[in-house]
Amino acid sequence: MSLFPEPFKIKVVEPIRLIGKKEREEELEKAGYNLFAIDADKIFIDFLTDSGTSAMSDRQWGALMTGDESYAGCRSFRNLEKSIKDIFGFNFFIPTHQGRAAEDVLFSNLVKPGNYVPNNTHFDTTRANVEANGGNAVDLVIDEARVIDSDYPFKGNMDTKKLENFIKSVGPENIPVGMTTITNNSMGGQPVSMKNIRQTSGIYKKYNIPFFIDACRYAENSYFIKIREEGYSNRSVKEIAREIFSCADGCTMSAKKDGLVNMGGFLAMNREDFFEKFKQKLILTEGFPTYGGLSGRDLEAVAVGLQEGLDEDYLRYRIAHTKYLADRLEEEGVPIIKPAGGHGVYVDARGFMDHIPPDQLPGQSLAVALYLEGGIRTSEIGSVMFAKKDENGNLIPSDLDLVRLAIPRRVYTLSHLDYVAKVFRKVRENKEKYQGLKFTYMPSALRHFTARFGRVKPVAAKA
Repeated sequence: MSLFPEPFKIKVVEPIRLIGKKEREEELEKAGYNLFAIDADKIFIDFLTDSGTSAMSDRQWGALMTGDESYAGCRSFRNLEKSIKDIFGFNFFIPTHQGRAAEDVLFSNLVKPGNYVPNNTHFDTTRANVEANGGNAVDLVIDEARVIDSDYPFKGNMDTKKLENFIKSVGPENIPVGMTTITNNSMGGQPVSMKNIRQTSGIYKKYNIPFFIDACRYAENSYFIKIREEGYSNRSVKEIAREIFSCADGCTMSAKKDGLVNMGGFLAMNREDFFEKFKQKLILTEGFPTYGGLSGRDLEAVAVGLQEGLDEDYLRYRIAHTKYLADRLEEEGVPIIKPAGGHGVYVDARGFMDHIPPDQLPGQSLAVALYLEGGIRTSEIGSVMFAKKDENGNLIPSDLDLVRLAIPRRVYTLSHLDYVAKVFRKVRENKEKYQGLKFTYMPSALRHFTARFGRVKPVAAKA
């Protein structure tokens, strides 16, 4: 894909500053080597997440000024309702303050202790919300997803044979809802094909299991279908999105991703009985069903942002921008998940920091090294986030140790990406000096947000 110029002009800028290396070392020590605990003004390039970090457009900022802040039945809710029905086609929806709130409403109503929720791959809050209600979050992604350097075009796909076998093994009566995540965040931001979505939907329908899509990055996924899947090159991205959601009974959505906003989300569905149950939980925890934890101005920004996120010039730029960083890192000898995903580049930390064993958290070690060398904040997706414990309490490393460089939408220029590649070069040239890490504090759930770490003393060289 050729590089595509930004389809926008820059109207407002925010200063950023690279603090000195000694100060960065001090910040790491104070934070317990957890980058979530470092203040944003100590960060130079922030790739921690693409969630809620987008630059909003002039139309979105203008929409903020028209927000109707009425407690019930506000005009802004109706504007968002029109946008959601236009794109997703579901009969009912409730707004939430972000995606994890939508997950909480969904799973707290449907999941009971001992239940199972299959998915191609659950991301962190999805898994945590399933497990918080006593359920078991089960990942059934295709085997190709774990082949780092494979160019398979839809590595986010559900393994439909595994899915059907799993349903038979535990019984459909024990699966209150089935999921698919688009794009597949935990496995490199990789897309899911339309064919796979249809096959997955057919299996869920066969066993009368409600099918919900985690739609956080549905626009990027729709664009990948357009450019990679046979028969879709002449379809609009919005048409592709409508076809995707016609396969499902509902969706959860963090609008902080492809909705291009700093706060907002929703839960949409076709079943009225679900809608009535979900509304009651929403009122208890989020707010009245026509605002759901959001101000009227936020509802307006989401209504505009959902439409802007489907603009094909924007999506062409977005995918090319991410691929540019992926190509620059490959030039520097950095092993990454291929092909490049939509919202970020995922580095194989276990391959890059090959002198650090898996039980010494190479992903977190690389994330620390990137901050120390260049003020870059990234997130670990590996043993810190997902590893389990054995019967003795010892950590069982995850299948992959990745570092995600999640690129905020419409925020960084190509020179920022070039700088990131240069920092990787510096880390690669000096990587032997970076030690592994160990947990010094490990919370029971979503541990990556608040865990603390200490350095592991280097192993003495063999004589």
